[in-house]
This record gives sequence, structure tokens and C-alpha cells, in this order.
Amino acid sequence: MRELVFALEYKPGCNRVADALADHPNARIRSLSLHATSENLWRVDHVTGDSDALADIENAFLTSDYYADCLATEDCGATQSTKVLDRTDNTLVLYSYWERTPDCASVPHIARDHLGDGVLFETRHEGRHYTWRLIHSDEGDVAAFFDDLETAVGECAQMEMLRTTETTASKGSTSRNASDLSPEQEAALRAAVDHGYYESPREVDVGELAKHLDMPRSTLTYRLRRAEEHLAKQHVANKSVPEEPPASL
Repeated sequence: MRELVFALEYKPGCNRVADALADHPNARIRSLSLHATSENLWRVDHVTGDSDALADIENAFLTSDYYADCLATEDCGATQSTKVLDRTDNTLVLYSYWERTPDCASVPHIARDHLGDGVLFETRHEGRHYTWRLIHSDEGDVAAFFDDLETAVGECAQMEMLRTTETTASKGSTSRNASDLSPEQEAALRAAVDHGYYESPREVDVGELAKHLDMPRSTLTYRLRRAEEHLAKQHVANKSVPEEPPASL
């Protein structure tokens, strides 16, 4: 089995859910389950954020002209239904069912075409950044998958490969290191260090650094967050934790 992780960064106006998330930087969406056949797609999304964010994201799911995860740039004639399964003050759980037409395109269906049945999907949506994690049998054609995905995405989003690796590696293996970062994440991290972003006090804030690198602030923030997450998890996985905390001085 292989793990394939990539991200789509949607441009404004191309995806209503991404637009709603961009308006609420602290909101997040992650898929709990996502399954696809050649004609259908089912998924459950877990949304976190404040009440305004939840209302806007729910509205984006419920009132879109076509399914929010469809890669078509206009109404493709699909039949979709979204229902609220659960709601609290800061969480929202949505169930979606989508019946596609020959004009529809989505990441799961393109994956089925090239990677075969039984592909597992996990997604995380923050702002305009949509990260996909796929587990597949390694018997398909990954290059063809990305070629078709790039065609379907068109000008609406920028694709970024984050990693592809065997899923059998031990979580505690020391072979997982900073080189597991994507080139874009590593470049962002190096630039942040070089320009004093991690100094105390900081010599540059994320907005100034983004302007210096000539990239959107949201893109830089996303890459730094993902790099920091990976390095923190790597440190904890490889560091033995003492059973008793050290005595206070």
C-alpha cells in the first residue's frame, strides 16, 4: 500500500466552500469518511469554527449550484443532497450524497479511474487549501491520475504534491525526517528561519515574509503550519518521554 498526499489551492470564486473558509481563517473541515463508485459519491464532513463560520460553510454546502467538491467549473447536471447530522456551538457534521453525470469530475472518481477500487480518502480543508491523503494499492498509474486531475482542475486551483511513500513504515522510524517535507514547505521554512520569523521577538511577521517571497499570505501560512506540524510529530515520535516529570526548581 502507498500513501499519496497532495493539496489544491483554490482561487477566489472557484469553490464556494473554499471562499467561505477563506472568510473564516480559524474554521476547518475534515472528512471522516469518503466513498465513491463510478456513479456516486458519499462523504461525511466534520466542520469546526465559530457560529458565523459554521453558518456560512453550511450555506455554501446547501446552496451551491453544484456539489461543492465537484471539479467542474459550472453546473454539470449532477444530483446532490447535503444534510446536517449534528450541530453544536462550534462543530457541524454534514452528510453529502452526489449522483454524477458524464460531465462531472472529482478527485475520488479520477482516483478510481487510475488507482482502482478500494482507495481510501482523508481530506482537510483550511482556507483555500484542500489537502487530500489517499491510500491505494500501488497497482495503478499515479502519473495518469495527476495528469487527469490537473486537466480537471484547470485554472481554478494550483496543485502541490506533498509526499508519496509506502504506508508500511513504522511511525517511530528515524528515517522520517525533515526531507519528508515537500520542496515548497522546506523552502518556506528555510526562508522563515533566514529572515528571523522564529526569533524572539520576531524580526519579520508572516505578512512581511509573504510579501518578500511574492506569495499569498495564506499560502505561506499554510506551508509553515504543515511543516511545523510534521516536525512536531516527528520530534514526539522519536523522543522518549520520561515517566515522571522533572522536579521543579
